Amino acid sequence: MAQISDLQKPIGSGFGMRSTANEVLAGLDLSGQTAVVTGGYSGLGLETVRALAGAGARVSVAARRPNVARQELADVKGVVEIRELDLSDPQSITRYSDAFQGPLHILINNAAIMANPLTRDARGYESQFATNHLGHFQLVKGLWNNLKAAKGARVVSLSSIGHRLGAPDLTDPHFETTPYDKWLAYGRAKSANALFAVELDARGQADKIRAFSVHPGGIMTNLQRHLPQEEMIALGWVDQHGTLNAQFKTPEQGAATSVWCATSPQLAGLGGIYCEDCDISELHTEGGSPFRGVRAHAIDQVAARELWKLSEKLV
Repeated sequence: MAQISDLQKPIGSGFGMRSTANEVLAGLDLSGQTAVVTGGYSGLGLETVRALAGAGARVSVAARRPNVARQELADVKGVVEIRELDLSDPQSITRYSDAFQGPLHILINNAAIMANPLTRDARGYESQFATNHLGHFQLVKGLWNNLKAAKGARVVSLSSIGHRLGAPDLTDPHFETTPYDKWLAYGRAKSANALFAVELDARGQADKIRAFSVHPGGIMTNLQRHLPQEEMIALGWVDQHGTLNAQFKTPEQGAATSVWCATSPQLAGLGGIYCEDCDISELHTEGGSPFRGVRAHAIDQVAARELWKLSEKLV
């Protein structure tokens, strides 16, 4: 079996950091395909839905707040449906997946929370790990037969450069014995998103299900709602006047890599890999850019299998 680390090499897709989702989809006809986008009514998710629906796909938006979603998606052209899904609520996930009908060609696990104060769900699970990873894990398991029925499905798991902050702690995933750190929790959850794609791809190939993880880039969206202005200034995201760092992307640019992984013929026969800027990412090496490349712990195939086993127990 090929090592994921050996596959982490850019292929020269012809797209880049400033490509938009619509540019990636130019010339592609997604008519007859069904897509699900979690959190597809704000930020990256909204632009992902707009692009997929514009290319002809029927898009189901999985939304924690359906009423808000209806308002935000009112001007989107194409076939878009909105259904309630709360990724922190296992019963909500079960209701969503049980009610889903027909083949599912594209599943984009886009919804996320970031760097929030310590919050636990009804099970006592730490909210970033529970929402960003476990909720999507349960959703994929519930929609497996729909993905299989597509006879060529793709699942896109949104990770982040934040994965560099730490690998999942499989002995204490919910910060029960170690002090909670909001950024470490985020980093672990984003590493889990990448590892999930690795093992999902390995298990899904027999059913023609391929998976990819994505770093969308830096984008100012509702994801930053838990961060005070002072912290964003300290991080270098904005200056003291609120001007955005020039390296940040627009939401349309941020959605491009997700859409590319979900649809590009250039990725035929590939999977399990981590992508950024509409191309396959390089493996990060010592001394390389701290803002590019995938860290080895996020594509570790042994760790991915162990995370999958733990996730099955937890859900």
